[in-house]
Amino acid sequence: MDMTQDNSIAEHNSTQHYEVLQELGDCYTTVGRYEQAQHYYEKAASLGPDEPGPYVGLGVVALQKNQLEDAEIAFRVACRLAPDCAKAYTGLAMVFQQRQDYQQAFELYMKSLELDSDNITALLGLFQTSCKMGSFAKVIHYLQVYLDTHPADTSVMFSLAALYVKDGQLEQSKRILLDVLALDPANQDAANLLEEVEHTMAQESQSQE
Repeated sequence: MDMTQDNSIAEHNSTQHYEVLQELGDCYTTVGRYEQAQHYYEKAASLGPDEPGPYVGLGVVALQKNQLEDAEIAFRVACRLAPDCAKAYTGLAMVFQQRQDYQQAFELYMKSLELDSDNITALLGLFQTSCKMGSFAKVIHYLQVYLDTHPADTSVMFSLAALYVKDGQLEQSKRILLDVLALDPANQDAANLLEEVEHTMAQESQSQE
């Protein structure tokens, strides 16, 4: 076996080992075992120093432990390694949201959604920060884009209906809430908001008479 073959086999094995470590980190994160997750992400990072995945994982772990400085550093490393990594920008946005720097969080969630309009974490983060800032038009647009490809996602539909209420677009809100209840008749939040919307619309109609 020549040197080239040796190298390619070693690279293949290293790649497989990196992927296993990364997956183990993700699994431990999912079940809330953050010490183990951190251990495997650090090992994955040493095997794949140019990969953003382990740093995103380390950022998530730090965020769960409320170590915001460590989380920011890890997510920034991931952004530097892969400027198109939507998850890294979402993680950074979550750090700024925790710090109540809603303007910075909003911009980073927007950046994440430009890279991946299906990123549900970024969508809901954008929704939360927009409610704090009172700026709804861009969020409404991204929620509509998401629903074009996920038309039965009732949690996003409800978020959009709530934004329409805040933006004074009651007719659109009512239409979406009726759609939510058609898909999920037991959705009490949607039923309550619909009742509020219809009550407000009735009051507005009376005041115009």
